[in-house]
Amino acid sequence: MKNGEGFMAKINEKYANRTKKPNKVLMFGEGNFLRAFIGRIVKNCNDVCAYNGGIVALQGVERGMSEVINAQDGLYTLVERGYENGGAVCRETVMDCLNGCINPYEDYEAFLATAREERIRVVISNTTEFGICYDQSETSLRPHKNFPAKLTDWLNERFRTLGEKGGVLILPCELIDHNADRLSEYVLRYAREWGLSEEFFVWLKEKCRFCNTLVDRVVSGYPSSEAKEMEKKFGYEDSLIDVCEPFLLWVIDSAAPIDEYIPVSKCGLNIVVTTNFESYRTRKVRILNGAHTGSVLAGHLCGFETVDQLVADPVFFSFIDGAMKEEVIPSFQGEHLHEYAEEVFERFRNPFIHHRLTSIALNSVSKFRARVLSSISDCVKKGIYPRRLFFSLAALLVFYEREADGAVNDEAIYTERFKKYFDEGKTIGRREMLRKILSDEVLWGEDLTKISGLYEQVAADDERIGRLGMYKAVAEAARGQK
Repeated sequence: MKNGEGFMAKINEKYANRTKKPNKVLMFGEGNFLRAFIGRIVKNCNDVCAYNGGIVALQGVERGMSEVINAQDGLYTLVERGYENGGAVCRETVMDCLNGCINPYEDYEAFLATAREERIRVVISNTTEFGICYDQSETSLRPHKNFPAKLTDWLNERFRTLGEKGGVLILPCELIDHNADRLSEYVLRYAREWGLSEEFFVWLKEKCRFCNTLVDRVVSGYPSSEAKEMEKKFGYEDSLIDVCEPFLLWVIDSAAPIDEYIPVSKCGLNIVVTTNFESYRTRKVRILNGAHTGSVLAGHLCGFETVDQLVADPVFFSFIDGAMKEEVIPSFQGEHLHEYAEEVFERFRNPFIHHRLTSIALNSVSKFRARVLSSISDCVKKGIYPRRLFFSLAALLVFYEREADGAVNDEAIYTERFKKYFDEGKTIGRREMLRKILSDEVLWGEDLTKISGLYEQVAADDERIGRLGMYKAVAEAARGQK
């Protein structure tokens, strides 16, 4: 499609007759993930359930995407592609539920004005795992930068103007444990410190619901290398093309349905409202996240760049498959674990989602503690020798040593301790160095040398990696050889 000047039309020019739906969802964050995740959910609620809901987004950081979003009237193309039920799929959808994006750093009043919109009954956030935090410098003075502070101010403005009818459902999507509990804690803390009314606290408790959630969808975002070809296919320009996998899972921790706020149970997507929330969290953390953390560091050192490349290699496939089926899954109880593992592999094989190993490697120490150590401990308790999981720890240590000035991206408290130990190793010997690292409770939260067989196997694997190289060492570990 061309405009009068011979250029391809913008997406909002092609769909200039679109009628915006009333704002019903406030979204803290405007990035690729929320637009691919919440955007799809609201779109389905509109198309399947006649929800007739629009989203108003709030720019999360000072240098954000509000200008681009508003220039396209909130329209963008969602490309969901990969494998689903064993077959390749590619769905291209013009997303018409995002009405616009407010920049609170430039127009804080516009942000507060949304608190006075009675039809907004759902608040969703994804401010990264660092967004739900407390900032003691935030006083009652406006404008606020910290996310929980902004939310506290917004909720108080809503209570002040709408009263009883202003209650909302708050669903944080940050990838931290008990995300809603944490967010609620900080909101209450700010409210107390700012001296907000007792009536506000009562309203917050009785009329607002904070629900912990678990989100799962890999979103690669804007396809820079393919965008021009996609635009030719679409027939319009789109600076906000958003690419993701077909898979979507949203688990919401609630004893009561939430359909009175948003009809998720009927929208045809994989959304679970449950009181058995922890079992879903454990399954995802140990199997999917554990497979990532347990393999990508070794994979990076072998020259692989993306997850799909990694699982296409027979050695690494065998390593990950063995770790999942023989070590991780037997270490805990849950429903449909093997089926979930197969689904995970299907997602890993997706050639359209370039999930880079270096991205997954970010903050590997804390990820290893959360995702892999629990499986190791439970295996040992059950008499299962977690051969491959032990190896993944050895690979982590080699990664932090070899990539200290490269791919390692972690908190200084961890990187500085590793550097100290690696320097000491030149004088005290490698095995003693490994013993000191593995016994460091600051790194691991416990003394890992107390776990039966761990130190001996990690030391043996460290020697094997040095002697054979990483790839051959992975191959031996994949076969279960000690």
